[in-house]
Amino acid sequence: MLIHPWDSASADEWRSWLGTTAPFGQLVVSNSDPSEAPLVIPTHAVIDGDTLLIHLARPNSVWQHVTAHPRVLFSVIGDYAYIPSTWRAKAGGPDEDGVPTSYYAAVQFTCDATVIADAEEKAELLRTQLRHLQPEGDHAEVGVGLPPYGRMLSGILGLRLQIVAIDAKFKYDDHNPTEHRHNVSRRLVERGALNDAGAAAEQTRRLNERGEWKNE
Repeated sequence: MLIHPWDSASADEWRSWLGTTAPFGQLVVSNSDPSEAPLVIPTHAVIDGDTLLIHLARPNSVWQHVTAHPRVLFSVIGDYAYIPSTWRAKAGGPDEDGVPTSYYAAVQFTCDATVIADAEEKAELLRTQLRHLQPEGDHAEVGVGLPPYGRMLSGILGLRLQIVAIDAKFKYDDHNPTEHRHNVSRRLVERGALNDAGAAAEQTRRLNERGEWKNE
């Protein structure tokens, strides 16, 4: 992922963006057959210190591949929006001379994966996930032999992903002048498409926190 200096994000920033529960993203695993495409699995992943915790159904086709290639990628993207050419014309120039772009926030975790098959370890993984995903509780106790989760443990496997590298990018025209960024944020709110409000909020937040980009 290409990250320009003005698009970079600190650990505090991407952690705050991902929130305190769990990000939803795509687990990317190399195919054990190099002639075939990688496997891409949509799933939640709980961030627990320097690891990501995932569980998937045992019949999932990913297991033989992650065993063969334990170096995996977990990718999260959000607050994305298409920015039309007319919104990015240079000041005083014709609208049709603008160049369109896309705004987005993205975090990619490179990880080393360990498969968790032991029943008690899977139960502990589920307990940790529920503490993050459902901190209010209101669920049955998770334990080997305890209904309803106990009888389901045999149907899943866990993944512990040790994070070895993180790439985080927040692409919101930070290298453009303040007035331009305010104008785009306003237009995003006015357009009100699927993720426009989130993109506008991220652009405004970064402008307030960083101000004008200075190429030092």
